[in-house]
Amino acid sequence: MPGPVLHLGATVLCSHGGQAMPSAPNPRVLVGGQPVTTMAAPYLVAGCPFVPPGGNGPCVTAQWVVAATRVFVAGQPVVLLDSQAICTPTGTPLVPVVAQARVIGS
Repeated sequence: MPGPVLHLGATVLCSHGGQAMPSAPNPRVLVGGQPVTTMAAPYLVAGCPFVPPGGNGPCVTAQWVVAATRVFVAGQPVVLLDSQAICTPTGTPLVPVVAQARVIGS
């Protein structure tokens, strides 16, 4: 589905409310003056409050598993507002909340 392209300034949270940021946004393509994110770069999660009884810890990183199918940057699919990612070690999803609205990808 078409959706807004995520960039460095987009708000992305883990399922528990921790702030997620791209580890390596692509500096060659800018949207709203900020670099876009691609499926290749994992996200780093900070401030996840989840403390499970099983002891696998809070969300630390996340990897995108579904991204754009028609828009690529440096050969990698860009991340869209409706893309899907899985956090480690919890296995829960990332939740993109706010993105720029001018550039739409599919």
